[in-house]
This record gives sequence, C-alpha cells and structure tokens, in this order.
Amino acid sequence: MMQLYTENNSKQGTVWKKAMVLLAGLTFLSCSPDKIMAETKAYSYNQNSKGVAIFAGGCFWCMEQPLESVPGIKAVYSGYCGGKERSPAYKQVASGMTSHVESVLVEFDETKITYEQLLQHFWQNINPVQRNGQFYDIGPHYRTVIFYINQEQKEIAQKSKAALQKSGKFNKPIATEILPATEFWLAEDYHQDYYKKEPEAYYRYKNGSGRAQYLKETWGKN
Repeated sequence: MMQLYTENNSKQGTVWKKAMVLLAGLTFLSCSPDKIMAETKAYSYNQNSKGVAIFAGGCFWCMEQPLESVPGIKAVYSGYCGGKERSPAYKQVASGMTSHVESVLVEFDETKITYEQLLQHFWQNINPVQRNGQFYDIGPHYRTVIFYINQEQKEIAQKSKAALQKSGKFNKPIATEILPATEFWLAEDYHQDYYKKEPEAYYRYKNGSGRAQYLKETWGKN
C-alpha cells in the first residue's frame, strides 16, 4: 500500500531522519557539536558556468545516489540553495530556521548529456505534485525546485515542466517551482555521498520514507 503523507507521519519521518544523521555522525565522524555546526562553504559558479545544474528534490541523500549513476554526470554535491543566509548548517536548514532548501548541485558533461535530459532524470526521482515537501520530509525547506543559473536553463525548465503537465501522467498540477539560483552552500562532509558511507541506513530511510515505493510505482524505478 502506498504510504500516506500525513502531518503526523511526516513529523515522525523528520525525527527519524535527524536521529539517523546523528547516528551516522557517531558512526563515522565521532560527530561533536562543533562538527555538526561546522562552517559550510560556497560552491563557485556564475551564469556563464558550463555543465552545472541545481535541483531540490527533497532529501539530498536520495538525489545524490540516482543522479550519480547517470552517464554524463561527473559529480553530485549535497547542499543548500535558495536562501539568503550565509554558511547555513544542516541543523538550521532541516529545522526550517533558514530560507534555504535542501538541494544538489550537479556537474555534467554537456557533450554526453543535455540539460533537458538531465531534467528527465530529476522528474523521475521525485513526486512532482507533492507540495511543501517530499514524502516524509515536510516543510518549505524540502520542497522541489529547479534552480536555473541562466536564461537558457530557465526556458528549458519551463518547457520541460509544461510538457510533463501536458502529458496527463498526473491529475494534479506540477508543484515544482522554477527559481533563479542563489549561492549554493556545500553541505557538511558527512552528508556528501551518504549512501556510500552508510548504505544500510540510507536504504532504510529511502524505503521507510515511501520514496522508493513511489518511484517504483510511478516511474518504474528500482
């Protein structure tokens, strides 16, 4: 049965995820409060940067793993985007204390994959009609967003979103926003490649949150 995303179980999921973060930190970081609140650094890019894309698809752990497996994608970084606060920490963003959104920055080879093709992979790893969050993770800091870094990306994203809506696959409006990218702040080291560092915890979360089942039933994803 498909997981129902109620306010009650979304709160449980958020608490669960935070507990997993702490456990992971204790496991491979000996994670002290100083490390949890370590200063985050900005990724350097501008509107002329080639082969850079930024997406928010809910939990950034669950966006890194599927995107890194796509041919033509060179690297995926977890981080925070869309807000005004400088050097945000995970604890602040996950608690809704900032205007940032959990996001991923993708470096890709434009000779092997186009931005339009990249968007198809983005759509197929989210629930595009869920508002104010993704699966168990509820709140504006977990909503889905396509952050464009230039006008070309904006236009391609708008066309892609319109095509998905027109396809008739969903009977609700596509909730994903298309917004100008702000500074992208790299998440703390213990979040980067989390699925490699803590595979069992990662897959428990992905399955328990309802994401894995939704992707399989909606997009045919394993």
